[in-house]
Amino acid sequence: MTVRPGIDLPDARGRTGLDQVGRDLTGNPDVIVRDVELLATAWHVLRRTTYDYRRGDGQWTSEQRETYDRGDGATVLLYDPERETVLFTRQFRYPVYVNGHPDGMFVETAAGLLDGDDPAAAIRREASEELGVAIGELEPVFVVWTSPGSVTERIHCFAAPYSAASRVGAGGGLADEGEDIAAVELPFAQALAQIETGEIADAKTIMLLQWAALRGPFSAAVSGHHAVRHGTRA
Repeated sequence: MTVRPGIDLPDARGRTGLDQVGRDLTGNPDVIVRDVELLATAWHVLRRTTYDYRRGDGQWTSEQRETYDRGDGATVLLYDPERETVLFTRQFRYPVYVNGHPDGMFVETAAGLLDGDDPAAAIRREASEELGVAIGELEPVFVVWTSPGSVTERIHCFAAPYSAASRVGAGGGLADEGEDIAAVELPFAQALAQIETGEIADAKTIMLLQWAALRGPFSAAVSGHHAVRHGTRA
């Protein structure tokens, strides 16, 4: 009998039964999972699932999908309401570099995987490790899937105020995990403009900046600026 890491034998992260994920799904009567194959298991898990799917016209088809399971994550937009600034990370991201980004140095909101923590605890940990910020008040904003065609990850998105007093550590990330993270502080208006120029191209960061402008901490300032530009009162 073949002993398979991640199925019968613990993988590098001590996991077994990784081929069982999804077999017990019952929430959609038009989907019947037939088989789950474990294609790869390293830090994250790649599976191929075969399922029957009932189309809108009533016909059943057999489908296969590959899913990349890296766990769920959390991110936070850190903003200073007094100075109207936002605080980001800047680090090398190989996946964007290999797919057309000029140098792979990516500006984004502080983020990380939950790794067994609840989302709020996880993002407090990440903000401390990456930017040296001790988060006080934390506001849940939304939960999103950013690549639903292949990646299972849900991202819990938060916002939180910061100030000079809350930057209590050096940040920089964890060197033993290969992290080399710099802090980037920008005026909020400049950050918004960098969406248009492509200097900020990260999906979660763009969504949180747009939220901050439309409904979040800078909505009044953006509305007032819009009114002045068009010769009306805010």
